[in-house]
Amino acid sequence: MSRPGGDEIPVPDAIKACCAAAYQHDAVALLLGESYHPGGTRLTRRLAEALALTPRERVLDVASGTGGTALLLARDHAVQVDGVDLGAESVAKGAAAAAAAGLDGRARFHLGDAERLPFEDATFDAVVCECAFCTFPDKATAAAEIARVLRPGGRAGLTDITVTGPLDERLAGVAGWVACIADARSADDYTRILADAGLRTTRVERHDDALTAMIDMIEARLRVVRIVRPAALAGVRVETVLEMTALARTAVEQGTAGYMLMTAQKGETPDQSGSPRPGRRADPR
Repeated sequence: MSRPGGDEIPVPDAIKACCAAAYQHDAVALLLGESYHPGGTRLTRRLAEALALTPRERVLDVASGTGGTALLLARDHAVQVDGVDLGAESVAKGAAAAAAAGLDGRARFHLGDAERLPFEDATFDAVVCECAFCTFPDKATAAAEIARVLRPGGRAGLTDITVTGPLDERLAGVAGWVACIADARSADDYTRILADAGLRTTRVERHDDALTAMIDMIEARLRVVRIVRPAALAGVRVETVLEMTALARTAVEQGTAGYMLMTAQKGETPDQSGSPRPGRRADPR
C-alpha cells in the first residue's frame, strides 16, 4: 500500500506486529526503565488516583507490555488486574514478574488484541491503557471493546500522546507508529472516540513535561548504551531512534505534540453503555 508519492503506508497488521516486536526487545528496558511510558510510575499512580481504584476491584490493563502498570496497581491498590498484550514475550515476562513479586494471584497476563479483547462483556470495574491507544490502528473498535468489557458505571483511564497539528512526514511510517506518535490524536479527538463508544470523559490533564523528560532519557541512555554495551542494541536502528526522538522533541517544542491523562465513565444502564453488540468472548491472537 503506497502514498501517491510512492512511500509505503503501514497496514494495520504490520503496525501491530512491529509495535509488539519492538517493545519486546531487551533494549527497550534499558532505554525506558521500569515504565514504558512518559511519566513513569508517578503518572500511573496519578491515573489510579483519578480512577479512585478500591481494593478487590477488577481492572484490565490494555497493551500491558511486561506488566509494570498492572503490577503497580495490584501491589499498591489491592485490585485484581488482568493484563492483555499482543506480544507473547511481553506476556511471559509479565507473568514471570508477577510470580517473582508474589503477585501472581492478583495479576494475570493474557495474549490478546486490543481490538478483540478476550473477555466477556461487563467483566471489569476499570480499564487502563498507558501510551498505547495511540498505536491502535482501529481506535473506534478498541474504544468499543473497552466499553464492552466495562461494567455499567465502570471507569476507563488513558495516558497518551496527543497531536494537535501536522507532523513531520518522517513520523508517518512504521518507526513513527512504534514511537507512539504517527497516529496520535488530539484530546478532543480521543474524547469523541470514547464518546462514540459510550464512554463520557470526566477528566483531562496535560502532562507534556512527562513526554519531554522521556525523550531526554531515551537520548541520554541510548548514547551511553551505544558506548558501554553495544551488543545490547543488536537489531536496534540507533540512528532511526535518535531521528524519531529529535522529531518528537521538535513537535513538543512547537506545541504540536504533548501528553495527557484522561478518564471516562460508562453509562450506568445498558442503554447508555454504547455497546449494543451481543455478549461474546473474542479469540486471543
